[in-house]
Amino acid sequence: MTFRPLPKMITIIISILIVLVVAAALVIWLHPAFGRSPRGERLERMSASPNYRDGRFLNLEETPEITSDKGLLRTLWDALFIRPADLTPSVPVKAIKTDLRTLPLTTDRLVWLGHSSYFMILAGKRILVDPVLTSEFPVSLMMKPFPGSDIYTPADIPETDILIITHDHYDHLDYATIKEIRDRVKLIICPLGVGEHLEYWGVKKDKIRELDWYQTITCSPLTIECLPARHFSGRLFKRGNTLWASYMISLPDGTTVYAGGDSGYGKHYAEIARRYPEVTYAVLENGQYNHDWRYIHTLPSQQDSVIRDLGAKNVFSVHNSKYALARHPWHEPIDNIRATAAADSSFNLLDAIIGQPIELK
Repeated sequence: MTFRPLPKMITIIISILIVLVVAAALVIWLHPAFGRSPRGERLERMSASPNYRDGRFLNLEETPEITSDKGLLRTLWDALFIRPADLTPSVPVKAIKTDLRTLPLTTDRLVWLGHSSYFMILAGKRILVDPVLTSEFPVSLMMKPFPGSDIYTPADIPETDILIITHDHYDHLDYATIKEIRDRVKLIICPLGVGEHLEYWGVKKDKIRELDWYQTITCSPLTIECLPARHFSGRLFKRGNTLWASYMISLPDGTTVYAGGDSGYGKHYAEIARRYPEVTYAVLENGQYNHDWRYIHTLPSQQDSVIRDLGAKNVFSVHNSKYALARHPWHEPIDNIRATAAADSSFNLLDAIIGQPIELK
């Protein structure tokens, strides 16, 4: 069989296409939105953590990210392309626009900004948690907000005393949001390693406090303890090179507010309850669950166990109603938590739409 070389023009076109693909890959790879791996003193501190082994952070118990017997490729295919009924809302999500700047500092409040982003006033301090308030690159490639759920933007965030980050996934840590609000935030609390992204994005080093699990910081009059979660971390192709966490915020009057972050069900909830016998308010993930990744997000059947293990008196549900990151109906998480609250009188469900202030009494 005689090999015939490709015509010169076709060879040139193929070569150009290869160069363009490689160039595009490099642009994406080097884009600052993907963050930067920890290095130097930060990496040394991470390496000293009891939760860091063999170059990555680990959960308190074995936690495979994918638990499906279908294999990784089929699991990813199903997650990306299967569209069950009601995956997205047919009408805009109910929301109201509250001016966060005018909320008085004399009353403790929580305002949900959609998905896992929320704003709080606690003991006179303005606190912002996991703000993802843009749809810029690379969020635009991965997540599209439901109509009505994206009424808050970085411009709506007032001067803020404390920004809390639970982990570095794109639906919790957004490059464009951080760039816009960084100069209006006095202090950022985040898990070990996440500060590398923040410094890379122009946040001043003296604003950043990175914590390991069970480390505490005092932000007078508040005390904030970094606590475990059962999840994972990583941007682009990296996994486990930064820590993930939940937090307990303690007020002078004994009130406690638990910021749960992302977490599958695990033994850490009971341990947190032993440390904090009175959990006044718990903001818990509820959504984007799937049996194919049942250890890293809480399944509906486990929601009541999480609440009971924590002993939470009041619960607010987040991680839902903005993005379709799993294949369940968009409204199912809210329906589930309402049904759980109706069947379990041990806790009070704080049921509010995006933007509606909830007074924390």
